[in-house]
Amino acid sequence: MKRRERTRHLIELGGLAVKAGLVDLTDDDRATLYGAFLTVADKLQGEERGNVLVLWQRKGKRAFEAEQEARNN
Repeated sequence: MKRRERTRHLIELGGLAVKAGLVDLTDDDRATLYGAFLTVADKLQGEERGNVLVLWQRKGKRAFEAEQEARNN
Protein backbone atom coordinates (compact mmCIF):
# COMPACT_ATOMS: atom_id res chain seq x y z
CA MET A 1 0.00 0.00 0.00
CA LYS A 2 2.78 2.49 0.88
CA ARG A 3 4.54 1.72 -2.40
CA ARG A 4 1.38 2.43 -4.36
CA GLU A 5 0.88 5.76 -2.53
CA ARG A 6 4.50 6.74 -3.20
CA THR A 7 4.15 5.83 -6.88
CA ARG A 8 0.99 7.93 -7.19
CA HIS A 9 2.72 10.84 -5.45
CA LEU A 10 5.69 10.68 -7.83
CA ILE A 11 3.40 10.50 -10.87
CA GLU A 12 1.52 13.58 -9.65
CA LEU A 13 4.78 15.49 -9.17
CA GLY A 14 5.88 14.54 -12.67
CA GLY A 15 2.52 15.72 -13.96
CA LEU A 16 3.18 19.13 -12.44
CA ALA A 17 6.46 19.38 -14.35
CA VAL A 18 4.56 18.62 -17.55
CA LYS A 19 1.67 20.96 -16.66
CA ALA A 20 4.10 23.82 -16.02
CA GLY A 21 5.59 23.28 -19.47
CA LEU A 22 9.02 22.43 -18.11
CA VAL A 23 9.31 19.16 -20.01
CA ASP A 24 8.61 20.79 -23.37
CA LEU A 25 10.67 23.91 -22.62
CA THR A 26 13.73 21.79 -21.81
CA ASP A 27 13.18 19.29 -24.64
CA ASP A 28 12.71 16.64 -21.93
CA ASP A 29 16.36 17.00 -20.89
CA ARG A 30 16.58 15.37 -17.45
CA ALA A 31 19.87 17.05 -16.56
CA THR A 32 18.39 20.47 -17.29
CA LEU A 33 15.27 19.72 -15.28
CA TYR A 34 17.33 18.41 -12.38
CA GLY A 35 19.50 21.54 -12.48
CA ALA A 36 16.39 23.70 -12.42
CA PHE A 37 15.02 21.80 -9.44
CA LEU A 38 18.35 22.18 -7.64
CA THR A 39 18.19 25.93 -8.29
CA VAL A 40 14.71 26.02 -6.75
CA ALA A 41 15.96 24.02 -3.75
CA ASP A 42 18.86 26.47 -3.30
CA LYS A 43 16.43 29.39 -3.33
CA LEU A 44 14.29 27.70 -0.67
CA GLN A 45 17.32 27.31 1.57
CA GLY A 46 18.04 31.04 1.44
CA GLU A 47 16.85 33.96 3.50
CA GLU A 48 13.95 34.70 1.16
CA ARG A 49 12.34 31.25 1.69
CA GLY A 50 9.13 32.59 3.24
CA ASN A 51 8.56 35.25 0.60
CA VAL A 52 9.35 32.88 -2.24
CA LEU A 53 6.96 30.22 -0.92
CA VAL A 54 4.13 32.73 -0.58
CA LEU A 55 4.74 34.10 -4.08
CA TRP A 56 4.92 30.65 -5.70
CA GLN A 57 1.89 29.39 -3.80
CA ARG A 58 -0.22 32.36 -4.94
CA LYS A 59 0.89 31.90 -8.53
CA GLY A 60 0.13 28.18 -8.43
CA LYS A 61 -3.30 28.68 -6.88
CA ARG A 62 -4.18 31.28 -9.52
CA ALA A 63 -3.07 28.92 -12.28
CA PHE A 64 -5.13 26.04 -10.86
CA GLU A 65 -8.17 28.33 -10.52
CA ALA A 66 -7.79 29.67 -14.07
CA GLU A 67 -7.51 26.12 -15.40
CA GLN A 68 -10.62 25.08 -13.47
CA GLU A 69 -12.54 28.10 -14.72
CA ALA A 70 -11.50 27.38 -18.32
CA ARG A 71 -12.74 23.81 -17.94
CA ASN A 72 -16.09 25.01 -16.59
CA ASN A 73 -16.69 27.39 -19.52
